[in-house]
Amino acid sequence: MKLIYHLAQKDEWNRFSTSAEYSCSSLSDEGFIHCSEDEEQLLGVAHRLFAGETGLLALEVDTDLLTSPIKREPARSGVIYPHIYGPIDLNSVSGTRRILAEGDGSFILETK
Repeated sequence: MKLIYHLAQKDEWNRFSTSAEYSCSSLSDEGFIHCSEDEEQLLGVAHRLFAGETGLLALEVDTDLLTSPIKREPARSGVIYPHIYGPIDLNSVSGTRRILAEGDGSFILETK
C-alpha cells in the first residue's frame, strides 16, 4: 500500500460521504486533484495556502486502490507533487486525519 495525501475542507469531504467518488473544484478547473507525496509536503501546502483556516482534513489515498491515473509533476517551484487525473474512489481513501492549527499559524497532523 502506497499512500498519498489530499488536503480537503471538512465540509467538502462530508458532501461526498455517501458517494462512490470524491471530487473537488480543481478537477474541473485544472483537470486534476492536487495531492502531496507525504505528510511533510502536505503540511507545507497547508501552511502556504491555508494559513488561518480551520476544518482541514488530510485524506489518506491508497494509490493501489485508486482507478484514476496519477502523474507526478513539478509545481512552479519545481517541487514534484502527485496529481490525480480523475475522481478519487472512496474505497481508496484508507483514512482521514484532521489538520490542526497551532498558535503560531503552523499546522500539525492529528495522530492516528
